[in-house]
Amino acid sequence: MSGARPGTDQIWEWLDAVPDPEIPVISVVDLGIVRDVEWRGDTLTVAVTPTYSGCPATSIIAMDIETALRDRGIEDIRIETRISPPWTTDWLSDKGRARLEEYGIAPPQPAGGPERCPHCGSKAVEKVSQFGSTPCKAHWRCTDCLEPFDYFKCI
Repeated sequence: MSGARPGTDQIWEWLDAVPDPEIPVISVVDLGIVRDVEWRGDTLTVAVTPTYSGCPATSIIAMDIETALRDRGIEDIRIETRISPPWTTDWLSDKGRARLEEYGIAPPQPAGGPERCPHCGSKAVEKVSQFGSTPCKAHWRCTDCLEPFDYFKCI
């Protein structure tokens, strides 16, 4: 990298523009999977915790993070996968939760099911299947507007 190296605040901003490959309206920062950013000598280390240990998007996320940083002139990058502590939906930012709902995915709730339909706001919802479009989501439907939707499971 030529010139002054960027501070970690700047890097966090850049990473906040990297979309999750499975839910592109939410960034990897808002999803809470970027756990740490630090310079170790001349190497930038980014710690990432996948949403679950078998997440098929983990390698794509690492590649997208590396690409975003290389595009901004950082050449010596280390992506570190951390599985402990395990990711939890508590790590989702408020902005990320709002974006999920705007996109039509009910954000996780401590009670284990969506509070309302992300399409019409009705509380008349029912689970169709514990398994949704990805392993971290369940399939639900609204009995008022009849629209199906994903619910981001609490983990």
